[in-house]
Amino acid sequence: MLKRTFNSYRDSFGGLSKEVWWLALITFINRAGTMVLPFLSLYLTKEMHLDLSHVGWIMTCFGLGSLLGSWIGGKLSDKIGFYKVMVFSLFISGISFIVLQFVHTFIGFAIGIFITMSFADAFRPAMFVSLKAYSKPQNQTRSLTLIRLAINLGFSFGPFLGGLIIAVSSYSGLFWVDGITCIAAIVVMRIVLKEKRIRVDTSEVIIEKENKIPSVYKDKPYWVFLIIIFLMAFVFLQLFTTMPLFYKEVHGMTEVQIGLLMSVNGFLIFLFEMPLIHYIEKKLLDRMKIITWSLVLLGMSYLILNTTSWSGILIVSMLFITLGEMLAFPFTNNFAMNRAPAGSEGRYLALYSMAFSCAHIFSAKTGMEVIDRFGFMTNWFLMGGLGLLAVVLMIWLRNTLAKQN
Repeated sequence: MLKRTFNSYRDSFGGLSKEVWWLALITFINRAGTMVLPFLSLYLTKEMHLDLSHVGWIMTCFGLGSLLGSWIGGKLSDKIGFYKVMVFSLFISGISFIVLQFVHTFIGFAIGIFITMSFADAFRPAMFVSLKAYSKPQNQTRSLTLIRLAINLGFSFGPFLGGLIIAVSSYSGLFWVDGITCIAAIVVMRIVLKEKRIRVDTSEVIIEKENKIPSVYKDKPYWVFLIIIFLMAFVFLQLFTTMPLFYKEVHGMTEVQIGLLMSVNGFLIFLFEMPLIHYIEKKLLDRMKIITWSLVLLGMSYLILNTTSWSGILIVSMLFITLGEMLAFPFTNNFAMNRAPAGSEGRYLALYSMAFSCAHIFSAKTGMEVIDRFGFMTNWFLMGGLGLLAVVLMIWLRNTLAKQN
């Protein structure tokens, strides 16, 4: 039984190109240093002594920068190529994170985080587009899952190490590590990963032109899909903004304990996401139905926080969020990738990334304001309700696409 499980786990990684593995390593190095985000709300309240309203505005600037960066990253990936965008993004964002620790005013930090994220999140659409060049078409979902595995393995280290750095040193150490790992990722990338162009099937392009496939701005089902992604991200991002405050203020957890609990998310995804995706693909399960159930889990992960004051419910909630994330993220990204006509991948994936960025703009500010005025319980009811709204829209989208097909 144990041998069969191991073989199944090993087989789930089979057939992926070496470039995808290198890209995963680069992503891991980059994400292992991502320590600022999980502790940003705590840093702003504890070190900079800002109130929740000001913290919300800074998170809004974070999202605006992410939105601009995603749009620029997608446009430039189609124009100059994903490789140059990735290198430029890592270098400038690395420098920006290091500089950001020396900014101590509300206005200055808001501007600084906007500029930093404008460069940092240009990386995301470029990285997604790179999978079209480095991965075989039949392996794209698993290649994406491997990248997410690297992200989450890095993220499982990040919060834990971040909590230790805060306990031993100070919050400024987080900015140094985040910046240095961005630059280290470039060094590795230049050594092991060569620039490569996306192979475009010319017959596919001709067919698309003859059929006059509409641009992304006229693709109505895709825009409904983007609204679903926005709601999904809006709910999910509470994990990094209001949830750490909930852990500390309501349940009295330390930074190290918060880091450990948040690391559970990344560690479980590292262990189980790839085999789970491999199983789903092998069984040819309905991916749209899987996304629907993932949204149910995300919504429920917040609603159950209002059922009891028992601290163990935090682990149950984290398990719900993690399973929902494992089921939702790879298949929503794959849908966006496959929906794009040849030559328009950057635009489609940029809008996908921008949906997350828009959620960054509104999620933290909304959550902070609701908590400040009505308390944590009201915020969890709101997030659960938005998650269930996404479920309803997903059911409508499934039915619409079924009729089109």
